[in-house]
Amino acid sequence: MIRFNQFSLARGTKPLFDNTTFTLNPGEKAGLVGANGAGKSTLFAVLLGELHADGGDFSIPPTWRIAHVAQETPAADKTALAYTLDGDAALRAIEARIAAASAAHDGAAEGEAHAAFADADGYTAPARAEALLLGLGFTLEQTREPVSSFSGGWRMRLNLAQALMCRSDLLLLDEPTNHLDLDAIVWLEDWLNRYSGTLIVISHDREFLDSVCNVTLHLEQQQIKRYGGNYSQFEILRAQQIALQQSAYEKQQRTVEHLQSYINRFKAQATKARQAQSRVKALEKMELIAPAHAASPFTFEFRPPDSAPNPMMVMEAVRCGYRNDGVEIPIVEHVMLSIQNGQRIGLLGANGQGKSTLIKTLAGTLDALGGQVREGKGLRIGYFAQHQLETLRPDDTPLQHLARLAPDTREQELRDFLGSFNFSGEMATSKIAPFSGGEKARLALALIIWQKPNLLLLDEPTNHLDLETRHALTMALAQFEGTLILVSHDRHLLRATTDQFMLVAKHRLQEFDGDLDDYRDWLLQHAAEQRAALKAGTASNGADSADNSVNRKEQRRLEAETRQKLAHLKKPLQSRITKIEKEMDSLNAEKATLDAFVVDPASYEPEQKSKLTEAIRRQADVNARLEALEAEWLDAHEELEQIG
Repeated sequence: MIRFNQFSLARGTKPLFDNTTFTLNPGEKAGLVGANGAGKSTLFAVLLGELHADGGDFSIPPTWRIAHVAQETPAADKTALAYTLDGDAALRAIEARIAAASAAHDGAAEGEAHAAFADADGYTAPARAEALLLGLGFTLEQTREPVSSFSGGWRMRLNLAQALMCRSDLLLLDEPTNHLDLDAIVWLEDWLNRYSGTLIVISHDREFLDSVCNVTLHLEQQQIKRYGGNYSQFEILRAQQIALQQSAYEKQQRTVEHLQSYINRFKAQATKARQAQSRVKALEKMELIAPAHAASPFTFEFRPPDSAPNPMMVMEAVRCGYRNDGVEIPIVEHVMLSIQNGQRIGLLGANGQGKSTLIKTLAGTLDALGGQVREGKGLRIGYFAQHQLETLRPDDTPLQHLARLAPDTREQELRDFLGSFNFSGEMATSKIAPFSGGEKARLALALIIWQKPNLLLLDEPTNHLDLETRHALTMALAQFEGTLILVSHDRHLLRATTDQFMLVAKHRLQEFDGDLDDYRDWLLQHAAEQRAALKAGTASNGADSADNSVNRKEQRRLEAETRQKLAHLKKPLQSRITKIEKEMDSLNAEKATLDAFVVDPASYEPEQKSKLTEAIRRQADVNARLEALEAEWLDAHEELEQIG
């Protein structure tokens, strides 16, 4: 049993937990939820023994083995399979015993070690590790490739595989669905449902939490409160607790009336029927969840567009991809798409298939390699992607960012608008450098909304956003009167805001006739077909070799040509990544020094006051810069994945 009793802890001068008490029983699976900065990662550090209580106590069975996902992956030469097997530290220790006994010619010790190896299921370990990697999206060939050959997102999957390989009593997962495709998320849900140990998971993916967890731990106001049930059940329980607060009802009624008025106005119009139906779906879900969000940091809505061209945009035989020094790498080809006013499209497809490339082409930030793109008169695009955060100026304030878009607008009007996005008072006039990723994402959304777009292109808009902010975005998108194209692995957001899906796969864009449950079934069937084809290919190895020798020679020539083109495109990206990693190494070293100083009780002596203040200020600057660099690093690796 995990037990926290009157537990208190502060980081620097900020108290995170104050006399909080809760328990977690063996075998329970808990979702850890709360606003960004509430202390979720700090709680993990406590469970891992990296931080200790300032008051009260916490206990965990001393024999429990704890597994967690490493934040960094060494660029090792060992294979992905060997790296995953390292997760079973007990098995690796037995292997070391076998090697030592063999070297010492100690037959008795070697026999005992081999018996321990068999008892630890050592002979099935490679097959189990391989199954983990295949489930997380690796191919059989990739399991034999060195760790150093993988990009950032795939290395994070390797770290997750290594944690799952560990024979643990307690598994700690921090945002495990980030960088996973929907098929890998579905597989992970199934694996965790079969996991027999105790699980604590931090996630902003409500459908994932609903599928995996039977307990919810909610962090709020320096307390950790335990609720029985998954996230949706937690929302209902919490809603019941605050249902008597009149402000919650007033807030809910305003949103209900807004949605209902739209439904009443447009449900009878054929051109608006789909949009009205989207509002009906959002209204059905909101009636349960809105009371639980009475304490949301903010709510917002999109400003009505000034025009509504129809069609919004037409793409005819468009080739989407990258061009560098005359070398073309097509990612999605022969795109035929007519975007009609009021459409609400969710783009589906695995990472690297070209969803982001297509969105960039639609947004005009990436020129088409071929074909024709025609924009409707009066089209105003609002484009959000993770690299948008890099375009924000760290030394400017939210007010300065907005004033550049609206130089003739009164400052009070700009302040009122920013206040609706929770940038009020001093925050509106503070430099954004130390802002969290979620705060920067909110500001980027605010700048888009100010411009009153009629076509929204959103590429993973919920990354960095906590559950409360995701809820606010979901409600705002449900009320948006324009056209929406959305890429997201957040299934709740997709279900609530889109009414048709398109699939990007095998270098093509096509209609997907079905919902997300149908897509899940399609993924599972596709994965089974791939495995069957792989086995069939292995069984028929060498067949018809004489007849196909010429084809293989031509194929090798084409593959060599492609590798040359890819290397040419990858070189500047790899140089950029190396530069970023060097700066991150330097900042991480400085961060370790600062963190040690801030948590040292001696730093709080009166004579150290000025040094402590400066250290805390510098700590915020370093953390902000590291977060920005990490976003750049991930974006560069995503480009590498799409090219390769």
